[in-house]
Amino acid sequence: MRLFETRPGDDGLPGAKRFLAVLALITGTLMAVVDTTMINLALPTIAADLGVSGARAVWITNLFQVICAAFLLVFAGISELVTRRRLYLFGLSVFVLAALGAALSRQLETLLVFRALQGLGAAATLSIGPSLYRAIFPSRLLGSALGLSALVVAGGYAAGPTLSGVILSFADWPWLFALNVPLGLVSLLLARRALPRDVPRKGSFDTLGALLSMMMLASFFLAMDAIAHTAPLWQSGGWLGMAVVACTAFIQRQRRAAYPLLPLSVFAEKRFTLAVSASGLAFIGQGLSFVALSFFYQEQMGFTPLETAWLFTPWPLAIMLVGPLAGRLADRINPSLISSTGLVLLIGGLISLGLVDESTGVLGSLWRTALCGIGFGMFQPPNNREMMASLPPERSANVSGVMSTTRTVGQSLGVALVGAALGLGLAVQWTLWLGALTTLMALLASLARVPLAGQALRQRRLSSEGR
Repeated sequence: MRLFETRPGDDGLPGAKRFLAVLALITGTLMAVVDTTMINLALPTIAADLGVSGARAVWITNLFQVICAAFLLVFAGISELVTRRRLYLFGLSVFVLAALGAALSRQLETLLVFRALQGLGAAATLSIGPSLYRAIFPSRLLGSALGLSALVVAGGYAAGPTLSGVILSFADWPWLFALNVPLGLVSLLLARRALPRDVPRKGSFDTLGALLSMMMLASFFLAMDAIAHTAPLWQSGGWLGMAVVACTAFIQRQRRAAYPLLPLSVFAEKRFTLAVSASGLAFIGQGLSFVALSFFYQEQMGFTPLETAWLFTPWPLAIMLVGPLAGRLADRINPSLISSTGLVLLIGGLISLGLVDESTGVLGSLWRTALCGIGFGMFQPPNNREMMASLPPERSANVSGVMSTTRTVGQSLGVALVGAALGLGLAVQWTLWLGALTTLMALLASLARVPLAGQALRQRRLSSEGR
């Protein structure tokens, strides 16, 4: 396979070890992604078995997501001091042990503790996943590697609900958590054997910056959750105000810290800043459309939750098919051109979904959803390549943390916008048009970096020829 060929002058790991390291990352990523989608579908079953209300059971998912979001930047910074390999092994170990604890839990309070620990473990692995791909693969294959990463994430999202339904059809819900234990042990063995070793950075850790980062991201997520569930204004406004205050203090701290958690200098690179902006805006559109279509399909078109899940399937399946190809092309031609083309298709898909009504058949919904998936699959791997390649390798951990945080923030904001629109009595289709608008803004950011990405590609070719 081309991804595992070794050429003279390649950086990264040699082919055989590269394969094992990637297998460890794939297994770990699949566990975190599939776990989230499986548990979402199982919440009613868990609530009934534990004898709790649906509103309380929702925190089985919410707590995982809040903890994971709050620690993404923190763990990216910690990885520089303890090395990415050790942090990844720590995260996997915590996730697997917490999954075992969750499987053995018979009370909601105990289950929530282990879900929080699972969120902590997931944050440790997801915060540095993209930077490990850069350390494992040679620079000439970075786009292809990130395309593979997109395939794995999309596959997890596609398989999660179906796998959950199959398991719950013949086993109790604890088996959803227990499934992670053998997979996690395999991933741990592979990671210990094959993940690259790097040299830890000398210097202190920005503890105050880490606390402010956790406060900022956790309060932002809680604010978005409150808005999505149309909570009282004082509640959502209070969380949002705390997020703004923490964000302001965090920025000031990063400007003064000797070893900042997130060096603000990375945003001086226009390619990086524009890629981050495009990513956040595109994820708003994706997160918004997923929730909006769930309401539309079930409440207006009368589909069951399982039928709705099948109607969503073309989106991640299209990413699985298109993402690796787009990543491979991004190693050869201007990545921003590919990303921009993908965003045009995504805008077309969202507009077409906004025109869906009760008379639209299943096939009409499926091709529109597939068009969105094709567009997002063309956008994400080349855009991630731009984020990762626009900064020096020593900034990979920072880039990885920003990448994961941007995805989480964008999706959370998209969900919140749907909740706010529904709370105001707006039709679901209006939120899809709003998703198309945010994606158009992402397209403008993507187009603005086309000349910069083209110049970087020419320099990379000249460097390769000179070597």
